[in-house]
Amino acid sequence: MDVHKETVVATVRRLNTKGKACQETRTFGTMTGELLELADWLAQEGVTHVAMESTGVYWKPVWNLLEDQFTVLLVNAQHIKQVPGRKTDVKDSEWIAQLLQHGLLRGSFVPSTPQRQLRELTRQRQQLIRTKASVANRIQKMLEDANIKLASVASDVLGVSGRDMLRALIAGEEDVEVLAGLARKTLRAKIPALRKALRGMVTEHHRFLLQLLLDEVTHLERLIARLSERIGKVMPEAYGKALQRVLTIPGVDERAGQCLVAEIGADMKPFATAGHLASWAGMCSGNRESAGKRKSGRTTKGNRWLRGTLVQVAWAASHTKDTYLSAYYRRLAGRRGRKRALVALGHTILVIVYHLVKLETTYRELGADYFDRLNSERLKRNLVRRLEGLGLDVTLKPKEPAA
Repeated sequence: MDVHKETVVATVRRLNTKGKACQETRTFGTMTGELLELADWLAQEGVTHVAMESTGVYWKPVWNLLEDQFTVLLVNAQHIKQVPGRKTDVKDSEWIAQLLQHGLLRGSFVPSTPQRQLRELTRQRQQLIRTKASVANRIQKMLEDANIKLASVASDVLGVSGRDMLRALIAGEEDVEVLAGLARKTLRAKIPALRKALRGMVTEHHRFLLQLLLDEVTHLERLIARLSERIGKVMPEAYGKALQRVLTIPGVDERAGQCLVAEIGADMKPFATAGHLASWAGMCSGNRESAGKRKSGRTTKGNRWLRGTLVQVAWAASHTKDTYLSAYYRRLAGRRGRKRALVALGHTILVIVYHLVKLETTYRELGADYFDRLNSERLKRNLVRRLEGLGLDVTLKPKEPAA
């Protein structure tokens, strides 16, 4: 089937009594009634397998109607590229049917309906979080326009203290003593700096836009909270158990764990190995070689939602104390740079998630000194060589056991 926004071109290909391939092509609309007619026609023709190209979101309603009646394959567009020549919807449909008949198509991973619904919720939440970050940036730009340097003193402009100060500014308060006095907890130690930072030129125009942006942030936070509540309610039991295992990994919080589980699922059977999962996610090195020369090792394209979450988790894990993951990040960052180290750490975390979910176990911490213990003799030689390079005479003596 060649699926488009308004039409679906379907070609049924089979062998006749003489063993010769014959085919019939029909065009259907994409309204529900027309798709049901398509399903009835395929059933009458004795169709067992259906293949279609993954074109945007137009394949989804077709998949939903056909997945219970036929073996449906959703195929990557790059895998079924038409040979040079005339290109029409009918030709594309016939070409897909021919490839399917000869077993040359490989279906993409399409998760179950509960997982697809869970994905839509987590992805919508991620979109709203990004929108909230964009609005927060506009608030900061508006404060800078009024020469309010709150961000230079407070780490979070939209924290509890920051919001109190913003509301006071919007209400027309101009006394820096009153504004700085709204600081709470540790921020009160910076009151002298706040007095300078909160002295600006706030006009009625600034107050109107700040109120508008602050209302937008509040509205987005309510929507995000509603989505989080919904995700907790609809998450199947198997996914909840997988989530609890994933949360044992350093750097993974509740929100990131939900995104990871929603993207990869609670069953690792679609992925033969952890390497297959990393390749599908786009978290492994590319393999571009020609004439015996490696052209590039750039990571492949994959699941951008999963990839973004893994990089965020890797950044959080790299800042944890006395953990294997933070030691691994520092070990790579010194040689390969921070960005490559983050992607590599994200790959490691994905492999850990794969094994935790597949083996139904929890994360076991190896410790920040794992690499030192892995090859202690080489570490001693390197440290002695460095000390000798500074002109020191080094003698190693085993430490006596404590009494």
